[in-house]
Amino acid sequence: MKIETIAIHAGNKIDEYSRAVIQPISLSTTYERADDGTYPEGYVYTRMDNPNRRSLENVIAKLEQGQDSCAFSSGNAAAAALFQALGPGAHIIAPDDMYHGLRTQILQVFEGILKVDFADMSDLQSVEQFIRPETRLIWIETPSNPLLKVCDIRGLVHLAKLNNVLVACDNTFSTPVFQLPLNLGCDFVMHSTTKYLSGHSDVLGGVLVTAIKNPFWEKIRAVQILGGAVPSPFDCYMTVRGIKTLPYRMRGHHHNASLLADFLEQSEFVDKVYYPGLVSHTGHEIARQQMSSFGGMLSFLVKGGAQEAIKVANSLKVFTQATSLGGVESLIEHRASVEGPNTKTPQNLLRVSVGIENIEDLIADIENALKSIA
Repeated sequence: MKIETIAIHAGNKIDEYSRAVIQPISLSTTYERADDGTYPEGYVYTRMDNPNRRSLENVIAKLEQGQDSCAFSSGNAAAAALFQALGPGAHIIAPDDMYHGLRTQILQVFEGILKVDFADMSDLQSVEQFIRPETRLIWIETPSNPLLKVCDIRGLVHLAKLNNVLVACDNTFSTPVFQLPLNLGCDFVMHSTTKYLSGHSDVLGGVLVTAIKNPFWEKIRAVQILGGAVPSPFDCYMTVRGIKTLPYRMRGHHHNASLLADFLEQSEFVDKVYYPGLVSHTGHEIARQQMSSFGGMLSFLVKGGAQEAIKVANSLKVFTQATSLGGVESLIEHRASVEGPNTKTPQNLLRVSVGIENIEDLIADIENALKSIA
């Protein structure tokens, strides 16, 4: 089936009793045993499994063309499950511009448990120099957050396989609509389902998808079940509901982001635009080879410094200043002030999650805000 059909049907099960077309929310925390002590439907306790979670995991696994998936209560919880499964002493190579929340998690939560080096993922030689005998995982984020850097997934996978290293890709920005990392050789895909998969800024969640089910994957499943960082039935229901429109929403996000990027690149108030769909982007050719479209995220450098960037953000009317991304509404944020004093993000950078409002309204809003620093 094509992705639009999968998105609508793979996460839904018609109720066998009521014949409800949309799968109902199953809130029960426990399930009745048969006379012989077995569980006829395979459900024991909702931390272990739940009908709504099973539907969510099924649709995401099929969208990413993987064999299985594990849903979690957040994207950070999903990544943490993979890191935990690696075991103490494992070495990870991660992007030098890694999402701030995950970078902080590795450095603080896994301090003394895991070893990490941060490399420029767009430079294979930079990555290769960090590989050592205890290296277990290369973590990819492409396009990256917030600099929209693009890395060569096939090249990194080839390097990893030569050294018996696993590869996981954070595919949150692209979604399976625009990029399929498992088909490019990755072992795992991670999503913050809070973002585009849910799509309406009202559900927190995360997911890991595996290319193959093997003993290492069972360790991740054990972390999910025994650690208990699982989404509620309602959260699963809402995420499945959001996924039904994912392919069509993503086309709208891409359309608007492409036009906004073109506008910003021509603005006299902008120094630089980071969007892989632009020919001027250093990773454009690689992005064109491994992505079907370029997504709805972009960043740009306002002429001046932090003060000018914040003034532009404060002057917007349609865009909302807020953390997160991937909702139908357009969001903008001064990332350096969120990431703190050790940030590597430029002080004049604004990250934009381009929504699916009318693009003329979005461009007019940005244009008026940029004039505030004239």
